[in-house]
Amino acid sequence: MTADGGPGSLAGQLLVATPATGAFFHRSVVLMLHHDEDGATGITLNKPMAAEVSAVLPEWQPHVTPPGVLFQGGPVQMDSAMGLVSVPGGEAAQTEALGIAMLFGGLALVDLDAPPPVVVPELAGLRIFVGYAGWGAGQLEAELIEGAWYVVERDSRDPFHESSDLWREVLVRQRNSLSLVANYTMHPEQN
Repeated sequence: MTADGGPGSLAGQLLVATPATGAFFHRSVVLMLHHDEDGATGITLNKPMAAEVSAVLPEWQPHVTPPGVLFQGGPVQMDSAMGLVSVPGGEAAQTEALGIAMLFGGLALVDLDAPPPVVVPELAGLRIFVGYAGWGAGQLEAELIEGAWYVVERDSRDPFHESSDLWREVLVRQRNSLSLVANYTMHPEQN
């Protein structure tokens, strides 16, 4: 497994919580940012918080993609924030100087200490996440074997999706029996 998307890496893909996933990640959709033999890092895309971005980063509030709130990226390092951005046609060489570190597929992390007027003209979308999801060496692989996650391809709209039910929408678009899980309910008599 490699961090650059090599064989076995889940970087750039989505982890979709199964009915067996723990309480924090119930019906979560996690964008994998990094995955290699040492562990994995991702951000939960569908956990909006009540706090607006202005509560911690007021200079970024006018530039965030609606709904304009912070998102809980995961349970790790809840005292830190990261900005996920979409860079249309962005290339690493052109964006590094602007405080943007390219990841994959036009997605990048933005340096939230950079002045927004310098960075924003290069962006098509921006979400700010508090905390992240992290796994130690072998931990994610064990969770996959236990059936805690479905691994699916990312759609370019997923990181900035405005729907309140991204979990269901990601499952419905799957072209296999996985789409049937979108109707799963916690009440067995309704399944």
